[in-house]
Amino acid sequence: MGAKYKKVLLKVSGESLAGTKGYGLDVDTMHKICENIQKIVDMGVQVSIVVGGGNIWRGRSGGNMDRTRADHMGMLATCINALGLCSELESCGVDTRVQTAIEMRQIAEPYIRLKAIRHLEKGRVVIFGAGTGNPFMSTDTAAALRAIETEADVILLAKKVDAVYDSDPNINPNAKKFESLSFNDILSKELGVMDSTAASMCRDNDMPILVFGLDDPENIVRAVKGERIGTLVTKEGLR
Repeated sequence: MGAKYKKVLLKVSGESLAGTKGYGLDVDTMHKICENIQKIVDMGVQVSIVVGGGNIWRGRSGGNMDRTRADHMGMLATCINALGLCSELESCGVDTRVQTAIEMRQIAEPYIRLKAIRHLEKGRVVIFGAGTGNPFMSTDTAAALRAIETEADVILLAKKVDAVYDSDPNINPNAKKFESLSFNDILSKELGVMDSTAASMCRDNDMPILVFGLDDPENIVRAVKGERIGTLVTKEGLR
């Protein structure tokens, strides 16, 4: 089976890069993720990535710290993850570039939309670090923004859980799993898949999201092939 999507934005949480350690970067876990990214690149899919930073720092973990400063620290955490992921992708033979929303020219390219698109057209993976570059904005919002800007076909939202449920499946064994949802469902039911800013942005720009579990990194390949995994979130809510 070939690829259903030709251009995807993969959102990878920082926690998923920590593996079972729960903190920092786990090289074996990253390698498994990158092996499957390599597979979809080899299928001819254009791949960009937005990475979170929760395995190192979360802005809301700053206690009494100024929120803007705490969020800036979170942005730097995403850059550490972006560089680690870049290194692992390169070890898999994947040509990769890191672009950051906050300039740090000695470390990575500044985010330039047309340059990012050109990298993708040349078959390079582009990793976007530092979120949107703005405090009070999550990396979910960054994923929505970058997907829309680069005209991706879909956002692949890789999570710890394998789909969207009506309640936490780790707490409620009877939690209902959704195969498809609309963005209005996400917002009205406050399902917590992604923040409301990101969900509204995707709804208003008709950008579908496929939510799936990254416990098995091969789900990245299954998602790109269009296999029925996870939960598909669209404007209409149909699958």
